[in-house]
Amino acid sequence: MSTWNDVPYLSKHGMTKKTATAQRREDSLSRERIIEASIELLDSDGESGLTFRALSERLATGPGAIYWHVANKGELLAAACDAIVARAIDVHLVEATPEVTIRTLALSMFDAIDTHPWVGSALTRALGQLPVVRILERIGQQVQILDVPVEEQWATTSAILNYIFGAGGQNADNVQSAQTRGIDRSQFLKIVSAAWKQLDPDEYPFARSIAEKLRGHDDRADFLKGIDLILAGIGSAR
Repeated sequence: MSTWNDVPYLSKHGMTKKTATAQRREDSLSRERIIEASIELLDSDGESGLTFRALSERLATGPGAIYWHVANKGELLAAACDAIVARAIDVHLVEATPEVTIRTLALSMFDAIDTHPWVGSALTRALGQLPVVRILERIGQQVQILDVPVEEQWATTSAILNYIFGAGGQNADNVQSAQTRGIDRSQFLKIVSAAWKQLDPDEYPFARSIAEKLRGHDDRADFLKGIDLILAGIGSAR
């Protein structure tokens, strides 16, 4: 059975004996500094913009100094994703109910993915790795407090987790799609709304009925309503 040390971005890199020059290089360029610079690149240029060359220029150092701390781009992306997730779920509520805690954690993750759109796709590729397990653990603990039967805790926690990833990721994709086309959110929704209004009324009666409302809907509020529906379902089952 694998351990966390088997996960590339969690492993420790280094040589048995470091030269004085290598030691100074490691001290002057920390792993944390590399990750922060990577996040800045990902936020500004997207995943395609995260290259060791671009990162070297931003940090004013050579690629070798970065490789001392990070083995490859995959490890770097996962570490950057984990840093964002760790901050997002660092929520401490005093005497809050499990429902309030889950709602707060979910919204914090939604906002994190909205602010850092690349996190959505990074999470879908990090299944079984620490960024996902961090979220899974926090939500799972609250599901246990809700007295969900043991045999249903995994499915319940997974449902919440998948909703966060799906809704948050879709919202991030919409934002990136609009930016790629050089339009803002309102223009994007206006285009989609107009397209839905042209759909066949017999085949798509519901989509046509909400086409106009689509233009002014609040993604964040809709997301929270979805979480509330899941929590209401958990309560009903109990």
